[in-house]
Amino acid sequence: MPCLYYAIYIMAKTFKNCSFCGRTESKVDFFIMGQNGAHICNECALQAAEIVKENSISKSKLLNVKKEDVPKPVEIKEFLDQYVIGQEEAKKYLSVAVYNHYKRLMQENTNDDVEIEKSNIIMVGYTGTGKTLLARTIAKKLHVPFAIVDATVLTEAGYVGEDIESILTRLLQVADYDVKAAERGIVFIDEIDKIARKGDNPSITRDVSGEGVQQGLLKLLEGSVVLVPPQGGRKHPDQKMIAVNTQNILFICGGAFDGIEKKIASRLNTRVVGYNSILDNEQVDKNNMLQYIAPQDLKAFGLIPEIIGRLPILTYLEPLDHSALRRILTEPKNSIVKQYIKLFGMDQIELVFEDDVLNYIVDKAMEFKLGARGLRSITETIIMDKMYEMPTKKEKKLIVDLEYAKSKIEKTNFNRLKIA
Repeated sequence: MPCLYYAIYIMAKTFKNCSFCGRTESKVDFFIMGQNGAHICNECALQAAEIVKENSISKSKLLNVKKEDVPKPVEIKEFLDQYVIGQEEAKKYLSVAVYNHYKRLMQENTNDDVEIEKSNIIMVGYTGTGKTLLARTIAKKLHVPFAIVDATVLTEAGYVGEDIESILTRLLQVADYDVKAAERGIVFIDEIDKIARKGDNPSITRDVSGEGVQQGLLKLLEGSVVLVPPQGGRKHPDQKMIAVNTQNILFICGGAFDGIEKKIASRLNTRVVGYNSILDNEQVDKNNMLQYIAPQDLKAFGLIPEIIGRLPILTYLEPLDHSALRRILTEPKNSIVKQYIKLFGMDQIELVFEDDVLNYIVDKAMEFKLGARGLRSITETIIMDKMYEMPTKKEKKLIVDLEYAKSKIEKTNFNRLKIA
């Protein structure tokens, strides 16, 4: 120990400034010498130790999740219920898939030869029914990296757009470029229906943003080692790549699949041959055709059989009726009405919507067939002028009645959105 103290004393006398903070020997206790004449003061060394400790703790949370910390399917669904109204079937499928994903990550500690394979999910639902909201909400509950990517920007390698590998780049960014953590993450691919090929038959021309993208996704969904550009963008020979193994990454896909109801109806009408065919057709709920969806309908829509096989779990989202839209408007933790009340409250203004106005907003959203997204745009249209005027006025309360709401909607071009 005396030798160590002597070495520190010599360093303190030899070097006058810290290589990191630049402080002189009179302002610190001692210096620690490194290679090539570099040295660090005791205070900078303590700060560096704290940074390393915090970083290691954050990574350990992602990699070493204890079984008792894993939320059960019922707990995950109860959390989703606070933010998403309805969609019971989709919530159950999603909750079970996430829970099983955690159990797959823990199977490394088992001694048997049974290996649990992942079950990727595909969710089908009309626009505005909550597919993306489900993904964003469940990300708050997870202890693993979760990334949401859009399939509409993906193209084949060599064409304008983003490569398939950019999906994993986003996951790496969420995991702070911790490859081990990213390899245990979950990816939600939105708008998967936008990369469907134009028909059921293979394309005779190059489909750079459709069938080509689907074929590129196969290796990601199945599980393989993929070389990913760290900053995204196009790959070039001199670029440093990061190898990511997708075997333990869970993929959840969602899409509106606009027009797939015709494929389902066609299959249901020709499925049964015989005297019972008429009876079966009468039992079909024509207002919710998605509940009868099957993998062959996805193939008829334009997904290739190989990618359908790698998405074995197929579920659907219910169309939103008047009651569901009315609840969406007011009940969730981050409901639209609560958001606008908070916005006005930041200016010390009390905002009140009459019940007739809320029902009117829902009626218009159903009339325009905009789904839950339409609720926000209609509400925004009604109170836009007040949001512009009231922050500079002395009024501290705003009551929105039905007459005022109708006058604002009638002055806009909303009626042109009406779909026959």
